[in-house]
Parts: sequence; C-alpha cells; structure tokens
Amino acid sequence: MSTRLQVSYQQAVQYRMESNHLTERLPAGAYLQAAHFGLQDTAPRDALIGMHARVENCEPSAWEHPDLTQTYGPRGAVYVLPKRDLGIFTVGRLPLDEEQRRPIEQAADEICRLLGGEERRGGHPDLRTACASGRLILRWTTSALYAREVPRPTVDFAEAHRELCRRHVQAFGPTTPQAFAWWSSLSPRDAREVWQWIAPELLPVDLAGRDAWILATEEDAIRSTRPAPVARLLVASDLRVLGQDRYGLFVGPGMRRRSRLHDSFHPHGVVLDGEIAGAWGRRGGRFDVLVEERLSGEQREAIAAEALSTPVPGATPTIELTEV
Repeated sequence: MSTRLQVSYQQAVQYRMESNHLTERLPAGAYLQAAHFGLQDTAPRDALIGMHARVENCEPSAWEHPDLTQTYGPRGAVYVLPKRDLGIFTVGRLPLDEEQRRPIEQAADEICRLLGGEERRGGHPDLRTACASGRLILRWTTSALYAREVPRPTVDFAEAHRELCRRHVQAFGPTTPQAFAWWSSLSPRDAREVWQWIAPELLPVDLAGRDAWILATEEDAIRSTRPAPVARLLVASDLRVLGQDRYGLFVGPGMRRRSRLHDSFHPHGVVLDGEIAGAWGRRGGRFDVLVEERLSGEQREAIAAEALSTPVPGATPTIELTEV
C-alpha cells in the first residue's frame, strides 16, 4: 500500500497562497484570472484590494472590468467573478432537490417581474436567494445596490456543481466536504454528494493529522511549495487560506488563526512569509497597520509599499505602522 502524502499546515498555507496568486502577482490586467475563484466584495471594496494582492499595477477600476460581473455568491456575500463563470457560482450552488429549488425560481420570477427589464436600485428581501438562479446580476457601488435580469446561464446543472467543487478544492485544498459545504452554502448532504461526483479527481492526504483532499493534478504543486518572503495586506475573506475552522486548518467560520490585534477597526490581516503577523484597517485612504512583533526595516518597507500601492480611488494612502 502506498503511504498517504503528509502535508503540514505551513505547506497547505503556502499552496493556497500560490493557488490564489498571493505570492507572485499576475501580469497587469489579468483580472479574469485573479477572479477565477471569485473575490468577495465586502465594504469598502474588498474585491479591489484582493485584486491588488494578485495583479501587478492594479487599476482603481479593475472591479468594473467589462468581462467581470457581480452577484451574491458563496456565503451569501457579493462576489466579483468572470461573466463567463456566472453559472458556476450561481447554478452551482442550487440545491440538488428540485422541490428545494422551486422557491428560488419563484423569487427570481418575482424580482425579474419587478425589474421589468431595467436595472433598478434597491434591495429585495429575496434578492440574495434569487441570485442563485443565475438570472440576476448586481452592481454594488458600496453606497447603493442595483440589480438587473440576465439570460439564464446555459451551463449544465451537474457540471456547474462539479466545477464549483473543483475550484473550492484548488483554492482551499487540502480541504474536506464539510469545508466545501460551509463555503458553498450547499447543505452538508448536497455537498457530500457533489464531492462524490468528483471523487475520482481527488487525492487523499494527511493534513497535520486530519483527513483531507486535493486535486490529484495538484500533487506536484503541493509537494514543491516553497516559503515566499512576501508581504501582503489581505482582506478578511482572503484570510481563509490560513484556515478558520475549529481545527485552524480548513476554511470555515472560526477565526483561531487570526492575530490578537484583530478588532472591528482592524478586520484584515498582515501576512508576512505565510504567517499572520498583524492586523490592518482603513478609513478612506488612511491605512492603520498593527503588527505583533518588532520588524526589520526591510519588512516595514514591504508592508508600507503594499499599502501605498493599493489603488484606493480618490485618495492618497498614508501609513501608521504600530508595533505592539
């Protein structure tokens, strides 16, 4: 019998960072590739900060690229994603049971009727639910939400689920069906069934003593990970690559791997060499960065450069780097 591949926590984080293009930036303008796994767009414009962490010379208008769109996606949050992948992130989250899909379609029917073929401002109580139909897209400006009807995606129902699962495994592997259920918002039962649909494509591994899986095609990639001496200011949703479940290993609702410095004013993470080294927040163009330990001059310069290069529209960032 072959020995199961042993993956350390640090190795898993490095693999996830590399898969999400958070160690080596993509070429300028590669916004579709940066949004391949979807970018959560929580206020204030987190998807833009996420783009900046992934793409060289990110522009303030990157989130408005004509080949990108917005809708409610995993975890019921607004996501920026490629237009071509709308069906994966919507239809791919629909319940497998037809009866359970019926209320979603009914909500979409009602909202589309109210929109009357126009883009309209304002939310609807069922908009978050109805977006899973794939028939509605959003335009969120951080101060207003607009909705518009679009043609139903032509993606195959089962393939949309399979592809959403593959992307989760590539973005957050080594991972589990439980983590996929949490991230996708599928029921645990549906998530397990979809997981079985792609089981032949998966490779079981041991992640710090826990059963986990990666895409079999990614075995060489996870074996060859190397520590990357980079500084990144990651938005809160991107901290999932460091693990947030009760074990601190897999994407999930917990926050055990976060810094003690995180609070409502500093909800995001400073990552140095694959480790959370502090917390940060911003108000307009002002970045407030807190770090846990005394840093070298080179590390301080790297963090400051990250913040100063962030494409915050209409603002000139200033830095307060506090060591506590």
